[in-house]
Amino acid sequence: MTGLTTHVLDTASGAPAQGMVIDLYRIEGEGRKKLKSVTTNADGRVDGGPILIDASFVVGTYELVFHAGDYLRGRGVPLTDPAFLDVIPIRFGISDTTAHYHVPLLISPYGYSTYRGS
Repeated sequence: MTGLTTHVLDTASGAPAQGMVIDLYRIEGEGRKKLKSVTTNADGRVDGGPILIDASFVVGTYELVFHAGDYLRGRGVPLTDPAFLDVIPIRFGISDTTAHYHVPLLISPYGYSTYRGS
């Protein structure tokens, strides 16, 4: 499989993060171009396969922006004002268009982690 995939796990609840909005941007010089918005399903993944694939899956720098604060508020998690974590941008590079890039997010109200998965 080639392309870009992601998923989100809510480590505070021990479950997939259903309903989190994620924006995908391509970095262009000092700016960025929004490519799409997606929402996670009951498995914390995005329906329809890779979010970046085929002709749109090109070498470059990208950013996934996870709307964690909205997700947590929607679950009834009490957050400070402003929230410690609200919008989480993860910037990464795609250098091999024959590879699979999987960028998961593990989230709680006060911490997160990511890695290049498989």
